[in-house]
Amino acid sequence: MARIKYYYDTESCRYERIRVSTWDIIWNSLGFLTVSLILALGIVFLYIKYFESPEEAILRKENAELMMYYDLLSQDLQDAEKMLSTLQDRDDNIYRVIFGVDPIPEEIRSAGTGGVNRYKDLTESNLIREELIISNHEKLDRLKKQMYIQTKSYDDIVDLAKNKEDMLASLPAIQPVSNKELRRLSSGFGYRMDPIYKTRRMHWGVDFSLEVGTPVYATGDGKIRWTRSSFGGYGKQIEIDHGFGYVTKYAHLDKFIVKKGQQVKRGDLIGYSGNSGKSTAPHLHYEVRLNGKKINPIHYFSRDLTADEYEEILRLASIENQALGSY
Repeated sequence: MARIKYYYDTESCRYERIRVSTWDIIWNSLGFLTVSLILALGIVFLYIKYFESPEEAILRKENAELMMYYDLLSQDLQDAEKMLSTLQDRDDNIYRVIFGVDPIPEEIRSAGTGGVNRYKDLTESNLIREELIISNHEKLDRLKKQMYIQTKSYDDIVDLAKNKEDMLASLPAIQPVSNKELRRLSSGFGYRMDPIYKTRRMHWGVDFSLEVGTPVYATGDGKIRWTRSSFGGYGKQIEIDHGFGYVTKYAHLDKFIVKKGQQVKRGDLIGYSGNSGKSTAPHLHYEVRLNGKKINPIHYFSRDLTADEYEEILRLASIENQALGSY
């Protein structure tokens, strides 16, 4: 049974019954529901903000563990990159220097890892941490490629080491003529006065002033590329391919006693000096090429010279005088 409520009316000095209309009931109910809804939303917000479900707690823990392992992986990648950089530096500046080969060009070592579509599957997956994931893939791919290049480089070094004995025997490491007193070197490598044109021109070898018929020797092991005779230029000449990029030329000869394709050893007699071609006096013109580039032969004479003799022959070769032949 509903409870009836009264209020005291001061004008009539009587208790009057309180009468509630239907609209009052509706508005009161709506107000109550509104307040209840606001309180409920507030409680839910506070719960979401300051409390988490067991599933959320597990996900948060897993995410923290993944970030920790990511940081460890990133550090491992950085350590691997530093170690590889050290190996590359030793390869270029120690091992390859020892064997006389050029370092690997930087553009090859640091070449890209693929085209723009290499990570297309990842970019189309709508990953939340897409940039982070792709960055790690790029680092790993670059590291793998650099490791592959370094491995191939070490394969080359191993081959060079196996052939080191052959390479040392093939180096043009002695003078092509007997020159114990060092007096026969008449003109060195570099700009010299041309004996015919009387102009300053590049002299691509060294000249030894010799009597016709002086023995000429192979300066390293190799194979005779060819023997050639002409009335001008180098005259009678021999070229020897020593392998490992080395080729030597012996010019203005009187005659040669070897033939094309013949194998020779360092110190073998290959011919006799003369005065053939564009020569103004009996002499031997001697050249050394490495990978097609003409280089100063003097730097290879140290094998049969003492330190003092080598210093003296360097001094003699540096004198800018007149060459004995024109080309």
